[in-house]
Amino acid sequence: MDRLDNTVRPYAWGSTTAIPRLLGVEPTGEPQAEMWMGAHPGAPSRTARGTLAEVIAAAPERELGAAAVAKFGPRLPFLLKLLAAGAPLSLQVHPDLEQARQGYADEERRGIPVDAPHRNYKDANHKPELICALTEFDGLCGFRDPAHAADLLAGLGVDSLKPYVDLLHAHPEDAALREVLTALLGADREETAHTVAEAAAACDRLGGDYAPYAGIAHHYPGDPGVIAAMLLNHVRLQPGEALYLGAGVPHAYLSGLGVEIMANSDNVLRCGLTPKHVDVPELLRIVRFEASDPGVLRPEASPDGEEVYETPIDEFRLSRYVLPAGGAAHDLTRSTPQILLCTAGTVRAGDQELTPGQSVFVPAGERAEVSGAGTLFRATVIA
Repeated sequence: MDRLDNTVRPYAWGSTTAIPRLLGVEPTGEPQAEMWMGAHPGAPSRTARGTLAEVIAAAPERELGAAAVAKFGPRLPFLLKLLAAGAPLSLQVHPDLEQARQGYADEERRGIPVDAPHRNYKDANHKPELICALTEFDGLCGFRDPAHAADLLAGLGVDSLKPYVDLLHAHPEDAALREVLTALLGADREETAHTVAEAAAACDRLGGDYAPYAGIAHHYPGDPGVIAAMLLNHVRLQPGEALYLGAGVPHAYLSGLGVEIMANSDNVLRCGLTPKHVDVPELLRIVRFEASDPGVLRPEASPDGEEVYETPIDEFRLSRYVLPAGGAAHDLTRSTPQILLCTAGTVRAGDQELTPGQSVFVPAGERAEVSGAGTLFRATVIA
């Protein structure tokens, strides 16, 4: 096993305290948004043998296993993170695999530099993701029923929102959602700033179901994304609960600490709550305009104590073990690569002792026995 030394990304929306608290270190005062565990070229984990990207590149089949290489190529197909949101992230969607391939090829053909701020597709891969709460965790996920969204907007008592309310009562459902989001994204920001300010003040005054949107407006004053956010389901996860976010589903994380796993991609199309580029035509091509239940996931327990978060894709598989003091050891040996992350207590993985925030990479086929008293997350693939 390889002990991982991981990079913490200081994005502006990150919490200043959540990751330091988990690690048991003093906060620096700077935001600490994400700790990356994996072989992503942007910030690969470091090992005693070099970066994890270098270790895998030197011997892909030995590190990943023949089946994983045959299915996903000579790279680790997932990225594991600790994510700590101290402020709302941008409203966003991710493309499916075919959309990502087409979009990437088109931007390559047009010669758009991969680091250009207006570039949408950094790679040709999709980006399904799963977030599992370690603390109470707030987010937005998928469209509300349009009639319910209309009621929420109407309840603000803001006259200039009435056209959106009327559109949301139209049929069919997908056209109503598309028209409202298109109108919001196409509106002049200066012209809509007063409407957003009125809506924010009403949210603040009313509280209750409106409280999350008052918080969003505090961080993004005047942003039409505040109104767009009200089209989405608000979800509050309790520790151990999770959300799976597939292609085309609009979402945003608002606050809390969680374990996130995703396919190894940087493809994000933003809808609002951001100063970054918003490509409205491309966004409207990717978004799935359908109301949906957020689908809160709870792990499925197996007889050996593994609790699995079931998802419909193969690039990653996330599970956890809640190990009681004095309990039997668990053999986690597997023919695919694994990253093991401790989030509570003290866990022994092979000859490595892990405390919260510490992780190891386990090559395919490497013996992996774990024991101790704590919580261990296991990330691997289905090959």
